[in-house]
Amino acid sequence: MAFHWNGQEAGRGKRARRRACYNTSHAPAGMLHGVHTGKCGLPHPGRGSASGHAGPASFAGILAGDKRPAERTTLVQIEQLAARTPAVSVDELLKGFYPSPRFGEVSFSSYRPDPSQPSQARAVHALEHFAAGVGARDGDGLFKRLFGKKDTSRAGIYLDGGFGVGKTHLLASLWHAAPGPKAFGTFVEYTNLVGALSFRKTVEALSHYKLVCIDEFELDDPGDTVLMSRLMRELADAGVKLAATSNTLPGSLGDGRFAAVDFAREIQVLADQFDVVRIDGEDFRHRGLPAAPAPLRNDDLTHHMHAEFDGKTVARDEFSTLINHLAGVHPSRYRQLLEGIEGVVWKNVHTITEQAVALRFVVLADRLYDKDVPILASGVPFDQLFTEEMMTGGYMKKYFRAVSRLTALAREGQNHEPS
Repeated sequence: MAFHWNGQEAGRGKRARRRACYNTSHAPAGMLHGVHTGKCGLPHPGRGSASGHAGPASFAGILAGDKRPAERTTLVQIEQLAARTPAVSVDELLKGFYPSPRFGEVSFSSYRPDPSQPSQARAVHALEHFAAGVGARDGDGLFKRLFGKKDTSRAGIYLDGGFGVGKTHLLASLWHAAPGPKAFGTFVEYTNLVGALSFRKTVEALSHYKLVCIDEFELDDPGDTVLMSRLMRELADAGVKLAATSNTLPGSLGDGRFAAVDFAREIQVLADQFDVVRIDGEDFRHRGLPAAPAPLRNDDLTHHMHAEFDGKTVARDEFSTLINHLAGVHPSRYRQLLEGIEGVVWKNVHTITEQAVALRFVVLADRLYDKDVPILASGVPFDQLFTEEMMTGGYMKKYFRAVSRLTALAREGQNHEPS
């Protein structure tokens, strides 16, 4: 590892960050790894860093005689995701339910409906109307609650559509427009929250919210079908407004993956909680854009890494080592796994043949896309990352989404195209 610290902001665009100390040894007991208050003379970031501090060993490349080009003031700081094992407390899980930086400042007005797809403009109007109703009865007194006109509207709104039509943008816009307290997370993040808190404590925590947004709502197994149906029912009974996105209509969740007849009752109860808004359109990540860039040669990875990520913190991993490491890190921690990483470089990407490994990698792809982390890679192209059987099976929607998002990040890394 060789890099030079200049104390200035590095990077371009919204990914620019101030260099900082990441010494996890400063962390007092009870705090997340990477959270520290020690004084080491370097600017300290906020909570959640997961990388290590640059001590003497970090300058091994320079001390060993590596020459720093005269025209450059910074070099790449190299780390490995496979060497990170982040720890996340339950409180941090609960506090993390807000839109990712990619959607941190979006709004209904920043969404650009496709004129050839009128359903997109209709979806914006429907969500604006829904947002106006969140918390609308908070000021009602007991008499009005008991004897006033009942709220006959459904508890939730459901955005159904293909990949990349802007569903997450609209869901995050709703979150920004609605009053709090409110929560925004992916389907898997809510199931992980239940696993961390217990079902009853999750209901108690979220019942005080005015709005709960669930992105990419899918039923991956029978347990999730029952779990999420119960959670939504109890939150709706508590007066919480619900909003969700999915690539499948709520009454069709589970079709083609499990025997839907076995779960029809649970699925139907869940569907009854939502008004469905259909959003048609082509994946915006592919509109008028060229195909994904061809993978780089192994011999060219280092050159491209220094050219594209000068002055940044980069995670460089052998692909097989990385996917093996992910098996030992709970998916709820993948967000912290990427903390401080501004680019990733994967060597020898290969087709994933095991379903469990593939599903874990889908979660990593989502977190990379959330954080807008560009990718450089060698090996097979991302449209060959999953087997043909996977791309036509019950989890095909997850895999197509992952390929779409990884392709966008590869374009950003190699061609400087916005993802």
